[in-house]
Amino acid sequence: MPLQPVNRRSVPDEVFDQVLSEVVDGGLEAGATLPSERRLAEVLGVSRPAVREALQRMTQTRLLEVRHGGATTVRDFQRFAGLDLLPRLLVRKGVLDAAVARSILEARLVVGPGVAALAAQRGGPALAATLTDAVDALAATDDDVERQLHALAYWDLVVDAADSLAFRLMFNSLRAAYEPAIEALAAVMAEEVGQVGAYQVLTAAIGEGDPDTARAAAERVLRPATTSLLAALDALEETP
Repeated sequence: MPLQPVNRRSVPDEVFDQVLSEVVDGGLEAGATLPSERRLAEVLGVSRPAVREALQRMTQTRLLEVRHGGATTVRDFQRFAGLDLLPRLLVRKGVLDAAVARSILEARLVVGPGVAALAAQRGGPALAATLTDAVDALAATDDDVERQLHALAYWDLVVDAADSLAFRLMFNSLRAAYEPAIEALAAVMAEEVGQVGAYQVLTAAIGEGDPDTARAAAERVLRPATTSLLAALDALEETP
């Protein structure tokens, strides 16, 4: 197992990151048994309590399982992990995982309209003024990075209005995966975040409590950039 000594001792985060990398990158396959805490501590050059804390975190994220008799085995992260793992999976060993990126884009296009429909049902007129302010802020700048930030703030309000914990946690995870790439995606996302008119239609639909129109308007907002990014991913995968 190609783990490296941890430079800063008693830092469980570093131990956690190394073991997590081995699990998601395939160095530790599903069903594999981890070395003992003592052995891991020796390899990593840290204390056993640091290793224990890191492994407890891995267990809490459902990536490890402590079996009867004390053996700690690796779980299949694709079957047991949660959305909080998405940011870590999106870029592996410094390389964008196109399959993960595609799944995020597809989820965004499917979930976004549903969230907008719920916001129209549950937020309605009370939300209209706040959303209008967010759209005005988006329209007031020509900077594509700033526009993305205003768009995120807009969708944050929509998700709040949808009043769904599951959608809120999903949005948090998708946002965490997306935010580090905001500057790199500025050119591609410009088509989406520059659609002030489409955001205004969406805002009006939510404010009028019209879920069907809100759903259609949200898809109109999200589809152009999604289509462009999916095409870019296809081209990336075809590049030798």
